[in-house]
Amino acid sequence: MRILVVRGSGDHFCAGADITELTNGPGGEYARINWAAEEALANFPGPTIAVIRGNCVGGGVSIATACDFRLSSDDAVFGITPAKLGIVYPTNALERAVRVIGGSAAKHLMYTGELIDSARALRIGLIDELLTVASLDARVDELVAVLLERSSLTQAASKAMIDEVVREGKVKPKTTLHWETEMDKSGEVREGVAAFLAKRPVRWPWRRH
Repeated sequence: MRILVVRGSGDHFCAGADITELTNGPGGEYARINWAAEEALANFPGPTIAVIRGNCVGGGVSIATACDFRLSSDDAVFGITPAKLGIVYPTNALERAVRVIGGSAAKHLMYTGELIDSARALRIGLIDELLTVASLDARVDELVAVLLERSSLTQAASKAMIDEVVREGKVKPKTTLHWETEMDKSGEVREGVAAFLAKRPVRWPWRRH
C-alpha cells in the first residue's frame, strides 16, 4: 500500500472520543487503543492524507495531525476540547499538535476548547489546503495521482528524515546512511533519469520491504 487516505464516515471527519469511555483514565483500554491507532497512523511509511469535512474535534484533530497532509472543505469546524471535560490531553496527540500549529495556537485551542472555522485553521497551519465541498474530492484524487507518479523511495526517505528533524532537530547519520544505501541499491535514480531523457513514464523499481 503506497498511500493512505483517511476520511470520516458521512458528512463529518470525527466528532471526538466516546465521552463515556474517558472516565477510565489514561491507563484504560480505550485510551491505550486510541494511542496505538494514532501512532500506527503517524508511523505509516508512505504519504497519508486526512480529508476533512464537518466536525473535526478532539480526537478528530488527533487523527488529522497524525497524517502528513490535511485537506479540508470550507464547512469544516475544528477544536481541541479537553478543557471542557477536565482531561489532560494524551501527550502523543499534544506533541503533534504543537509541532503542526506551534505553541501559541495549541495553547489557545487547549485552554479554551473553542471551535474555529476552516479559514482560521488554514491560517494557523492546522490544515494545508482549503477547498469547497464540491471540489474537495477532485483535489484529493489529483493529489493522490501526483503522489503515485513520484518515487515511493523518495517519499519514504523524506518522511522518515523530515519526521526525525521535527522530533530531534536533525537527521541522524545512520538514517542518512540507510536511505542513501537504499537509493544506491534500488536503481531509482537510473530509471528516473532514463525516463526523463526518453520522455516516457517512469517505472520505479523500488519496493518497500
